[in-house]
Amino acid sequence: MSLMDMTIAAALDALAAKKVSAVELAEAHVAAVEALNPRLNAFITTTPELALEQARAADDARAKGEAPALAGIPIAMKDLFCTEGVRTTAGSRILEPFVPPYESTVSGKLKAAGAVMLGKANLDEFAMGSSNITSGYGPVENPWQRADGAKLVPGGSSGGSAAAVAARMAMGATGTDTGGSIRQPAAFSGIAGIKPTYGRCSRFGIIAFASSLDQAGPMARTVEDCAILLREMSGFDPRDSTSAERAVPDFRAACGRGVKGLRIGIPAEYRVEGMPREIEKLWQDGIDWLKREGAEIVDVSLPHTKYGLPVYYIVAPAEASSNLARYDGVRFGARVEGKDLIDLYERTRAAGFGEEVKRRIMIGTYVLSAGYYDAYYLKAQKVRALILRDFQEAFGKVDALLTPTAPSAAFALGEKMDDPVTMYLNDVFTVPASLAGVPGMSVPAGLDAAGLPLGLQVLGRHFDEETVFAVSSVLERAAGFAHRPGVMAGGAA
Repeated sequence: MSLMDMTIAAALDALAAKKVSAVELAEAHVAAVEALNPRLNAFITTTPELALEQARAADDARAKGEAPALAGIPIAMKDLFCTEGVRTTAGSRILEPFVPPYESTVSGKLKAAGAVMLGKANLDEFAMGSSNITSGYGPVENPWQRADGAKLVPGGSSGGSAAAVAARMAMGATGTDTGGSIRQPAAFSGIAGIKPTYGRCSRFGIIAFASSLDQAGPMARTVEDCAILLREMSGFDPRDSTSAERAVPDFRAACGRGVKGLRIGIPAEYRVEGMPREIEKLWQDGIDWLKREGAEIVDVSLPHTKYGLPVYYIVAPAEASSNLARYDGVRFGARVEGKDLIDLYERTRAAGFGEEVKRRIMIGTYVLSAGYYDAYYLKAQKVRALILRDFQEAFGKVDALLTPTAPSAAFALGEKMDDPVTMYLNDVFTVPASLAGVPGMSVPAGLDAAGLPLGLQVLGRHFDEETVFAVSSVLERAAGFAHRPGVMAGGAA
């Protein structure tokens, strides 16, 4: 097995057996980033010197018998996680010069576990988008290719993370999921990704989009690799008021549990009109695979699913308009001078924010304004409570839910830029779980007619990621997804 084809699990075994060194792994991945990033634009900032320094430290620790859990594993860090001494932009020009003086909890945990950071992965600006075309640093290209030669989006907002993992530029990556921004790009890029339960991973040091929805999670090429990363990312953090004081299970062990005796729910409302036949067939394949392994399939209803997108696009912009008020050109980030303070604010924000961010700030400010708060925001929160109740009632009958991850495969760059509503529909299957705060994982499970990857989504009860990993592992083995993107380190497919 070549270095670039190794999974995290295989690399850890090879490192422990001294068949490979952390420096060798780092050098190979640094070279891959240098070769592929000019085309894919998966990284905003690369950190080759830091990666090699961390790799040498990992080798030294292993030689002393003191290697932490992830010593020597090369990863990409989504550029939404503050990293001490390394530029952090959130994909926005307004934060172009920002170098944090502190470390986010999640990146700090991975650093303490010995992970090697290759750089800061590109994303939709402030994580607002489903395609990674709203970044202030240019769009990310999906390493998968379509026969007509069109460049494809990798999904978003964690598109840089997804592309880096799929193209073998990194073994794993961090992502954040507000309405599907780990799961949808994982599906578009043919990799695995999990949004854990809201509160499982600390939000401290993650640049906020919508505080009641944002949640960090891992992205990797296999379900097992996601389990390895999530264990190191998770845990209670007193600096985050929404962090849950819960024990962190051995997620990796859950990957081998199987599904015999589990009840798997199939929500009727996820059979949307116009869904491609390939996705319908893949969903049925997933049902058949779980049945074959001893699971019981149960039809369930989530009646308020149809309100998920409108609720999300009221709640998320409202929270964003509040969170982004801090970017004023005074305290940190970019500054455009004006004739007075108000003019400075206006010029800085006009120059620093992209169109999608401006659109969501205006929507959010509108729904929170006097005379509209009750009609929009308060009503949306009430419906959000009903969506949560739907999941709670469903999980009273079943152990997990199985759905498609996205209503289509990756689409071409620029294809939906002029129609934000059509773009928002890409999150139709992922948004409800975010509103309810339940864990959800995307598993690469098949290809569409154009040879592009499709994902299946597994949803679980609050803080029951173990069952999500168990079900996802069975799907992964049954699907046998061994397809590779056309653009990747080590050569084409």
